[in-house]
Amino acid sequence: MPTDCISYQNSGYFSKLMIDYLNEKEELKQLYNHFPKLENFPSQILEKQTTFPLENRNVLVAALEKQYEKFKISDKTSFNIGKLKDEKTFTITTGHQLNLFTGPLYFLYKIISTINLCKQLKKEYPEYNFVPMYWMATEDHDFEEINYFNLNGKKIQWKKDSFGPVGRLSTEGLEIVFEEFSKAIGISDNAKNLKELFKKAYLEHDSLTDATRFLANELFMEEGLVIIDGDDKSLKQLFIPYIKEELLHQTSSEEVLKTNVHLADYKIQVNPREINLFYIEDDLRERIIFENNQYSVLNTKLLFSESEMLNELENHPEKFSPNVILRPLYQEVILPNLCYIGGGGELAYWLELQSNFEANKITFPMLLLRNSVLLATEKQAQKADKLDLNWADLFSTQNDLLTNKTKALSQFDIDFSKQKEHLQQQFIGLRAMAKQTDKSFIGAVEAQEKKQLKGLENLEKRLLKAEKRVLAEKLDRMTALQNELFPGKSLQERKINFAVFYAAFGPKLIEKLLEELQPLGQEFTVVVL
Repeated sequence: MPTDCISYQNSGYFSKLMIDYLNEKEELKQLYNHFPKLENFPSQILEKQTTFPLENRNVLVAALEKQYEKFKISDKTSFNIGKLKDEKTFTITTGHQLNLFTGPLYFLYKIISTINLCKQLKKEYPEYNFVPMYWMATEDHDFEEINYFNLNGKKIQWKKDSFGPVGRLSTEGLEIVFEEFSKAIGISDNAKNLKELFKKAYLEHDSLTDATRFLANELFMEEGLVIIDGDDKSLKQLFIPYIKEELLHQTSSEEVLKTNVHLADYKIQVNPREINLFYIEDDLRERIIFENNQYSVLNTKLLFSESEMLNELENHPEKFSPNVILRPLYQEVILPNLCYIGGGGELAYWLELQSNFEANKITFPMLLLRNSVLLATEKQAQKADKLDLNWADLFSTQNDLLTNKTKALSQFDIDFSKQKEHLQQQFIGLRAMAKQTDKSFIGAVEAQEKKQLKGLENLEKRLLKAEKRVLAEKLDRMTALQNELFPGKSLQERKINFAVFYAAFGPKLIEKLLEELQPLGQEFTVVVL
């Protein structure tokens, strides 16, 4: 079984910004507070402890207790919710869209990274309590991003019209999806358990928010996971001063644009609007804009004067929804949070936000890249061994994999670097002779050098191609294994639903992940099941 490790930096699957962040590049340090290392947490705790109001804790606990009224929860989750009133209790938070039946595999990895970091922190700093928190993105509206999951090469899709926040969507119509899922998942005992889980989550709850809460709670309740819905009037009331600041002064746009100057060498993940707020109702989620001294809601007839808008905010804060720029601020206002765990794209936009946090006098959390995982079966690991493949081989591009392995397995030396170097040395001498005799001869010498180097390259390519034909059977097995582990030449965690592995391995899947994921490491975790 291969035993090598793959760092995120060398995996080929992360942006330049994420690689530089993980390497703690000096130029990026102004964009975050503390880097996520175990020894940095005491400073983060002290900052959050001295700035987070006790009143917010009480409101948070009351809101969570109300959100969980209809749900059966574990003693550990109940304990964690109650402990949030304690000034020595803090959260570690991840967030995710309300993807149908969790969506891609990394839904699990985000939450397990969060749970395991809480365990590690409790062991290191036992005088404090750490609560794993999953923030449901209930106010998003990108239904096309969440209405499907991939199962054994089949796209299981929920077809429905959606206009408002996805969390408020009715689960009506998911009976059809359940039937399709039931046929595709099989008849094993684990498959039966998955069907029951889907049925209870989506056919016995009225909204997508409640269905997702049930599902995540069932999977992780024994780990004390706390699930929060930010689409909550009492929690939005805590955010009123910051919404008001946004409406009247558009602070976030100004601050983020200043920060983005420091990210000129990278791809900007998100760009701010003048006002980074939506106005939401059950079937409405549209931007708030300010034009001609009045506020309006895009694509509607809703108009407000300044006083009317502020009055609407005081009476109905639940109708104001922060966009991607302001949502992190909202999260940190209502949670005693130390660290946000997310994917590379998420952390990229968080790195645009610290200046806005400072302007609003809110502590900026640590930013931790979630665990990334490659799941492999024992059979696949044994195949890799027989083919003399390590994990680094399998993470390389398919062209590099086949080329490198062909060169390694060939009886001949297919690398013509030495011959090219020898040829170039000869032409150095020829150029020197040309300079001493007829300078016009130099052009002819250089042209001949290019021609002969090109000839060597062509010979090298032809020999490589011929050797690939000779080794075709073995190379085909390598290709097939890589395609199994990297479907569509992409990361498995972005393509496959957890049900594929749960159907085969049952609860062992989550148990193994909880056992092996190390959230503060910077390496892909290869988990062999």
